[in-house]
Amino acid sequence: MLRGHPLDADDRRIVEAFAAQAALALRQERLAEEAAAARPLAEADRMRTALLAAVSHDLRTPLASAKAAVTSLRDSGVTFSDHDREELLATADESLDRLTRLVGNLLDMSRLQAGVLGLTEVDVGIEEATPRALDELGEAGRTVRLTFPDDLPTVRADPALLERVLVNVIGNALRFSPPGQPPTVTASEHDGMVELRVIDHGPGIPELDREKVFLPFQRLGDRDNETGVGLGLALSRGLTEAMGGSLRPDSTPGGGLTIVLALPASETAEAREKPLAPLPDFAGGSKVSRLPRSREDAK
Repeated sequence: MLRGHPLDADDRRIVEAFAAQAALALRQERLAEEAAAARPLAEADRMRTALLAAVSHDLRTPLASAKAAVTSLRDSGVTFSDHDREELLATADESLDRLTRLVGNLLDMSRLQAGVLGLTEVDVGIEEATPRALDELGEAGRTVRLTFPDDLPTVRADPALLERVLVNVIGNALRFSPPGQPPTVTASEHDGMVELRVIDHGPGIPELDREKVFLPFQRLGDRDNETGVGLGLALSRGLTEAMGGSLRPDSTPGGGLTIVLALPASETAEAREKPLAPLPDFAGGSKVSRLPRSREDAK
């Protein structure tokens, strides 16, 4: 037990002031810790609210279209011409395709943020992957102009995830291309990276706002305000970074938006030492796992 001489009134006031300041500092530290603990919960709640608001609209619209088309076709009291029947079937088919893409993006985003999306990287030719993505985009995809050099090297990527990135990025460009001016996709190699440029001549996005299009549930400028949850480009950047590449916005000369997709060329990727290390965080989520590229890697 500590003992000392009695404090006079002035010293006691000083000690009491220090004690009050110490108590205030401890209280502020405790409040800061509580705020830090509540911040992720508030962010998760904000994301849930945005997700429910966006998905409730985007699921309801194609579901209603598909339901109306199928119900009409099943109505035995109505006789449809062959043309009308084809239109109803096309409406149902397009609506279900939209639902499939939406659900696929949501599932991939959840896996990416949870750190359970595995990658299997192989050599992929951009000139082969891009037409497959255009086929998935249907009739609109056939209007896209492709300009690829003959000597373009292959890239190291997961074929399925690369195709999803291309579908999202080119689909975004198609939605905002004016009639008669379809998007153009070009490719080139620079410093061991293969760059794919998806060029549209739509309304574009102000330079200060371009990075916002890569946040989930954001729609502005070159993004559709009527359809889509604002998830495609956010997911595409996460998938691209998981494959060791990058996805960035740029201006289109004369107006519009250009999305630049860069992936490591196969020769460069093989020349580098690539231990099976965790990949970068995406949107504050967990690390993304990388599957072994071959049986030799798994040893």
